[in-house]
Amino acid sequence: MIYLISLFIFVLDFISKWIATTYLVAHEPIKVLPIFNFYLTYNSGVSFSMLTAHSELGIMLLIGLALAICLGIIYMIRQERDHLVRIALAMILGGALGNVFDRLRYGAVIDFLDFYWQKYHFPAFNIADSAICIGAGLILLQILRRKK
Repeated sequence: MIYLISLFIFVLDFISKWIATTYLVAHEPIKVLPIFNFYLTYNSGVSFSMLTAHSELGIMLLIGLALAICLGIIYMIRQERDHLVRIALAMILGGALGNVFDRLRYGAVIDFLDFYWQKYHFPAFNIADSAICIGAGLILLQILRRKK
């Protein structure tokens, strides 16, 4: 049952990226709010464009690493007894699989959410990235709660 959360995140991410690639033009921002744009870009690296992979070998290595991490997360979900941590891990798994799917399909991850303040932009991201960050935050919260 916990894997339905992963599936939900994966499907929501897939639909949002389909909408982004259908209706947005790469590198042409659409202003939504004074601090937010839709901005289609393709990230060939990992988080925040670090470790950019320009070669086919680099892309395959990133995919292999991501799939190994997904297997590790599945193992952790099966071992974990804390329900909130299991939910958080399922969110991370769904997001990771969403980004792996992009790498397999495009050789890069589709990003389209652009928050900024004046001329300073946070790196563009997507629903999968959000789920990964929220899941990691929930795990951190549980760790801090356990220490008390």
